[in-house]
Amino acid sequence: MDELRMIAGGPCRSGDDDKCGNGDCPTVYVTPEPGMLAIQGYDVAHPTPDGESVVLIPEDIIKEAARARGWL
Repeated sequence: MDELRMIAGGPCRSGDDDKCGNGDCPTVYVTPEPGMLAIQGYDVAHPTPDGESVVLIPEDIIKEAARARGWL
């Protein structure tokens, strides 16, 4: 997956309250694979199968991504 396009979240802008602490916030990306999104979020301690992860991402970022995709 080398062609991700950010549609929600992303780097905190100058003057924003950087809740991430490092300037790189939870983000939602469109992938080249139809119907798929890639999500960058906070690590969660939860067992998953190899190659899968569970991440936390703020609800407003999911809503922003839905609007960007025309789903809302």
